[in-house]
Amino acid sequence: MYPQGRHPAPHQPGQPGFKFTVAESCDRIKDEFQFLQAQYHSLKVEYDKLANEKTEMQRHYVMVRLCYNGEQLRSQMARLTEIAKRLNAILAQIMPFLSQEHQQQVAQAVERAKQVTMTELNAIIGVRGLPNLPLTQQLQAQHLSHAAHGPPVQLPPHPSGLQPPGIPPVAGSGSGLLALGALGSQAHLPVKDEKNHHDLEHRGEALTSGRSFRPIVGSAAGLESPALRTPLSIAGSYPTPFAMMGHHEMNGGLTSPGVYAGLHISPQMSAAAAAAYGRSPMGFDPHTHMRAPGLPASLTSISGGKPAYSFHVSADGQMQPVPFPPDALIGPGIPRHARQINTLSHGEVVCAVTISNPTRHVYTGGKGCVKIWDISQPGSKSPVSQLDCLNRDNYIRSCKLLPDGRTLIVGGEASTLTIWDLASQTPRIKAELTSSAPACYALAISPDAKVCFSCCSDGNIAVWDLHNQTLVRQFQGHTDGASCIDISHDGTKLWTGGLDNTVRSWDLREGRQLQQHDFTSQIFSLGYCPTGEWLAVGMESSNVEVLHHSKPDKYQLHLHESCVLSLKFAYCGKWFVSTGKDNLLNAWRTPYGASIFQSKESSSVLSCDISTDDKYIVTGSGDKKATVYEVIY
Repeated sequence: MYPQGRHPAPHQPGQPGFKFTVAESCDRIKDEFQFLQAQYHSLKVEYDKLANEKTEMQRHYVMVRLCYNGEQLRSQMARLTEIAKRLNAILAQIMPFLSQEHQQQVAQAVERAKQVTMTELNAIIGVRGLPNLPLTQQLQAQHLSHAAHGPPVQLPPHPSGLQPPGIPPVAGSGSGLLALGALGSQAHLPVKDEKNHHDLEHRGEALTSGRSFRPIVGSAAGLESPALRTPLSIAGSYPTPFAMMGHHEMNGGLTSPGVYAGLHISPQMSAAAAAAYGRSPMGFDPHTHMRAPGLPASLTSISGGKPAYSFHVSADGQMQPVPFPPDALIGPGIPRHARQINTLSHGEVVCAVTISNPTRHVYTGGKGCVKIWDISQPGSKSPVSQLDCLNRDNYIRSCKLLPDGRTLIVGGEASTLTIWDLASQTPRIKAELTSSAPACYALAISPDAKVCFSCCSDGNIAVWDLHNQTLVRQFQGHTDGASCIDISHDGTKLWTGGLDNTVRSWDLREGRQLQQHDFTSQIFSLGYCPTGEWLAVGMESSNVEVLHHSKPDKYQLHLHESCVLSLKFAYCGKWFVSTGKDNLLNAWRTPYGASIFQSKESSSVLSCDISTDDKYIVTGSGDKKATVYEVIY
C-alpha cells in the first residue's frame, strides 16, 4: 500500500548514512498524503460514474417492463372493447322486444351499474387481494362499468308482449351486469362558466378594428370573441389549473411513455402496476376540463371512457383519438420540462418577443417601443436599451432579427416598418418602409435575409427588398386581415393565415398561390416545421391543427381553453409550443401533439419565441412582462 523505501533502513557499518531533517520528513509525508488524496478522488469519481450507470440501467429496465406490459394491455383492451361493442349492438336490437317488466329491470340494472364501487367491481370480475383504493380511483373505475360505446338505450313500449327465447337473465349475474353496463348513458358533463382570466385594470389587450384578432392592446377589455365557447368539465381528482408540469405528471405520474397515452388501463391494473413500479401507469387524462365542445361522445373519450385531447382527422373527416407511440416523449431533442429563469418587466403589454443568436439578448415589443434585455447577466432587472418606434400610443405587433443579429425590423399598428441598425454604438433607425395598409400584424424574413414579408391588416402580404428598401410585390388573396406568417426552411414557400378563416401557401419563385385551407374559425397563429411536411395552426376557436403539406390527413389538438395567440416550432422540428388567452404555454410533440409540458402564467400569453439552439423559450404576456424559460432535456 505504501511506496517501498518509505522508511530508511538501519545504518550499516561501512555504508554512508542518510539523515533526514524534520522539513524533509514533512515534505515526504505531504507528498504521500497528496498521492493518497489523488487516489481517493479518482476512486470517488469512478464510484459516482458506476452509480449513475446503475441508475440509468434501472431506468431502462423499468421502461422495458412498462413497454412490454403496455403492449399486452393494449391488445387485451382492444379485444375487450370489440366484445363490448358487439354486445352493445345485440342488446340494442333485442331491447324493443322485451316485456315492459324486463325493460324496467334493464333500466334498474343500468342505473345500478353506474354506481358500482371499486370493491364491487373487483368482486364482479374476480380480482382478489388488491388493496382498497382511494375514492378518486373508485370514481375513475366506475367509467369501466358503463364505458360509453354508443348512445343510451331507449325503452320503448313493448310492441307485442313477446318474450324472445334464449335471452339471458338481466340481473343476478356479474357478467350480465357488466354487459348491461356497456349500455349506460354518458355521464352528463356539467357546464362550467368560463372564468374571467384577465383583470380589467391591466387588460391592455385590444381588438383590431372591425374583426377580432389576437389581443393587441389598448382597449379596456380583453379579446372576447362571440365564438369563444364555455369549456366542459368532468368532476375528477386532478386539480386545475395546471402549473408547470411534465407530461408524465399530467398522465398519472408515468415517467416513461411506454404505454400509449390513448390506452385506458383498468383501475385494478393501475393499482397492480403502481405497486410493482412505484408509480401509476398512463391512461387517466387530467385535461377533462379542456375537451372540445361539439365532438361526438365516442370521440371525447378513449377506450374506457377517458377523455382524449389529440385526434387524427382522415381525408373523409373521420376523427379518432391518437394512440401515442412509445417514443412520443423520449429520445434526443425531446424536452422533459422547462423552468422559469427570468422575468423581464417591460411595463406595457408585451405583444412581440424575439431572441438573438447566439442567445444573449431578448427583444420585447410593447406600446411604442422595443426594449432590449441582456439575459446573460442573471438577475438583470432593467433593459440595456430602448428603441422608440411608431407612435407612442401604438403597439408593436412583430419584431424580427436578421440572421446576422445586426438588424431588427419592427412592425405594428402603423403603416410604417422600422429597420434598426443594432451594430452601431447606439441603435439607430437606418430605414423605414411605408405601405398603404394601416397596420402590420406579423413579419417573416427570408433565409438569405434579402426579403421581408409583412402581413397587412388589409389582407395583402407585402414583399420588401431589404437592400433597396422598396416594395417589390404584394400577394393578394386574403379577404380580411392577414394575421400570421411563416416561411419554409429553403425559402421557396410562404404560409399565411388570416381573419378570413383561411390558411394559404404561396410559391415564392413563381409568385402565385399554391394551396388554400378553409376553416370555421379565424386563424391567429401558425408555424411551419423546419424539417418540412407539417404546418401547425392556432385558432380563435382554441384548437391547434397540424396539417400535412401535401396529404389531406391532419391532427387536431384540444388542450387550450381559449384562442391560440402564438405558435413556434423548435429549430430541430421535433416539438413546438403554443400560447393562448387561457394563460397557458403548451409544448407539443410533432406532429401528433403528445403534451410534453405545460406552464400557466398569470395573464394571457400573447407571443413566444424559441432560441436557435432550442434551449430557451421566451413569452410575452398581458401582465406587462416577458418570461424566459430554460428547456430541460
